[in-house]
Amino acid sequence: MKNILHKNQLFQTLVELKGNPRACVYTEPMWGLSMNLCLPYATVYMLSFGMSDVQVGIVTSIYMFSQMISAFLSGAVTDKLGRRKSTAIFDFLAWSIPSIIWASSQGFWFFVVAALFNGMMRITHVAWNCLLIEDAPRDKITHIYSWIIVFGNLSALFAPISSVLVAKLTLTPAIRILYINAFVIMTAKVLILYRLSTETAVGRVRLEESRGKSWSEMLSGYRNTVRKIRASRGTMFALIISILVEIVVMLGTTFWQIIVSRRIGVPDTLLPIFPMVKSILSIFLFFTIISKIKQTNLKTPLYGGFASYIISCALLISITGTGVLGYALLFASILFEALGAAILNTLRESLVAIHVDAEERSGAMGLILTTVMLVSVPFGYIGGLLSDVSRVLPFVLSIVLLLLGILATALFYRRSSVSYIR
Repeated sequence: MKNILHKNQLFQTLVELKGNPRACVYTEPMWGLSMNLCLPYATVYMLSFGMSDVQVGIVTSIYMFSQMISAFLSGAVTDKLGRRKSTAIFDFLAWSIPSIIWASSQGFWFFVVAALFNGMMRITHVAWNCLLIEDAPRDKITHIYSWIIVFGNLSALFAPISSVLVAKLTLTPAIRILYINAFVIMTAKVLILYRLSTETAVGRVRLEESRGKSWSEMLSGYRNTVRKIRASRGTMFALIISILVEIVVMLGTTFWQIIVSRRIGVPDTLLPIFPMVKSILSIFLFFTIISKIKQTNLKTPLYGGFASYIISCALLISITGTGVLGYALLFASILFEALGAAILNTLRESLVAIHVDAEERSGAMGLILTTVMLVSVPFGYIGGLLSDVSRVLPFVLSIVLLLLGILATALFYRRSSVSYIR
């Protein structure tokens, strides 16, 4: 066992985790046992209430708008309340409350209200990320994010539960049950993480500095943070990559189920099988490929991630029906998506964590997220309009954005002979 741990740096990192990083990483599987069981059906669940593709896109844009507002406030909230308390409060508001709304939904406006609450997740995203990495060894950040994604994918082992429930109860009542389950487990995760964590060293300093300051004074401090972001070439590159990956992931999350169910013709009961396969592949890829990524050389992995995602989208839009060839192409598409998503989701978080100023981390992450959401907001509606014309068009748009990612990577690394740049 010692030899295995010594040879595999990912396992070594997991065993050596202490304090807040350990609490955050070890409770992450609870996310997979709750929300990830619902996600394979989230969009077709909306369609089951008679919503159109455009309405689905509108809900997604409202969700992105809520994230934008929350992201703007996230730095000030995280500094004012502390990393630990902010994570607990807004995890409950952003996940537990919407789960109850989704479980009792009757149509479009229920999803709108749930989207407004769910968008608060950007506050807990900043607070939780600070809790995760501020006390962590800097050279282990990429491995820590790898474990977060691996544990999130462990829901693959329980995906058949969704299929069985849908087959036995039909779509709508089955998904209602899964959302109730999500409420219970996510609320338990909030309580357990709060109990096992402590405020970070940087968090204690920021709490003391913000004591007695008004919210307007806290937000006015963003001016200095903006200057630091603009002055850092690495941070600007991380921002661009985050924007592109966020839009592509959003388009895929929203419209993948629609194209697979409504255009290709895959039965609803089989929908969870494909995310299950993707999750299993992602876990395998993390231990065989992602674990070999060196934090000092991220250029090649970025190229590989963008290229894999492009191949995935190209294969997906080439499928016109089920059958042996159709399912073979769909599984191939999922394989390349799993590789691309595993790389890009790990590196987008790592790039931000690596390049932002440590003293301004919460504010910088909040402003980065605000910008990401501001740019992303229209794309939910745009994706809905495109899907109404042809359900392949959202993925054509994704290909264009991924090509822009390759261009941005080439321009960023062109001036430097090394891949790690401040």
